[in-house]
Amino acid sequence: MIVFYKTNGARLATLEVFDDFFTTVSLYGVPLCMPSAPGTHIIMDKVRYSTTPHQAISLIEADYHEFAFERHYHLDFHLGLITQGQQRFLHQGTHHNVGHGELVIMPPDELHDGRSLLDSGYQVRVFAIEPEWFHQTLELSKPSDVMSFDRLIVSDQQVFASLTQLHQKLAQPDLCQLAKDCLPYEGFSGLVSRYGAIKEKDAVALGTQSLATLKEYLLANLDQAVRLEQLATLCNLTPTQLQRHFKARTGMTPYAWLTRLRLEQGMKLVKAGLPGTDVAHQVGFYDQAHFTKAFKHTYGVSPSAVNSH
Repeated sequence: MIVFYKTNGARLATLEVFDDFFTTVSLYGVPLCMPSAPGTHIIMDKVRYSTTPHQAISLIEADYHEFAFERHYHLDFHLGLITQGQQRFLHQGTHHNVGHGELVIMPPDELHDGRSLLDSGYQVRVFAIEPEWFHQTLELSKPSDVMSFDRLIVSDQQVFASLTQLHQKLAQPDLCQLAKDCLPYEGFSGLVSRYGAIKEKDAVALGTQSLATLKEYLLANLDQAVRLEQLATLCNLTPTQLQRHFKARTGMTPYAWLTRLRLEQGMKLVKAGLPGTDVAHQVGFYDQAHFTKAFKHTYGVSPSAVNSH
């Protein structure tokens, strides 16, 4: 039980916890909700991260009510199937609402946020797919070619049903090897053929360099104390110019962008099965405790809760 007191010492509220879930809340001794019986819980955010037999593809299954995503980006494609409720998100200055039966396609490196539009929350199944998987699977000839889609939100019952089935199957631990090999290509073929296209990756300029070059440099130095002057010199800019140009190009400060990069790379290493202590040091956190706190704040779960097959 957690007890909150007023400054005069009088009891203000109590919060009872069962299995990490809030079960009883009272104010001035009056219950604000009924205690939940063992095995039942008040509505809370629930999220499950898991890997698949394909290292480049991982899964998320979530039931969000209170958790709101701050502005962020991913290193991977995130394909989100809204299975219940509605989500609202901001992308490139425009607010979007997406609901049951719709698919959200969020490309790598694009800034966005997200929250529930309704008090009842929303449920979502997400594929996190490394861009290289599309490049290899579609046998793209040029390194600069990338997979792209012609819309952010897809309303297509057939594609939605196919991807939902794929998500469920990839979560099964007892798939035969041939099914593991064939299912992703088969499952994503409808989406790619109807809404996909191959294009040359756009270079985001930062002085004499590009954002991609800067990302490569930072990924190689995540465990180092990177200074603004270093990045500015790399781009042939002054520190002030770099900050201004970086914010204009990405929508984030260099520090916030680097923090997200560390967490995204940390998630990748966690999925690969590396111990939390090793991951924390490899991506530049002071210790495992600091990494775990930032990870849970960002993804809604601790690193140890990211499951592997």
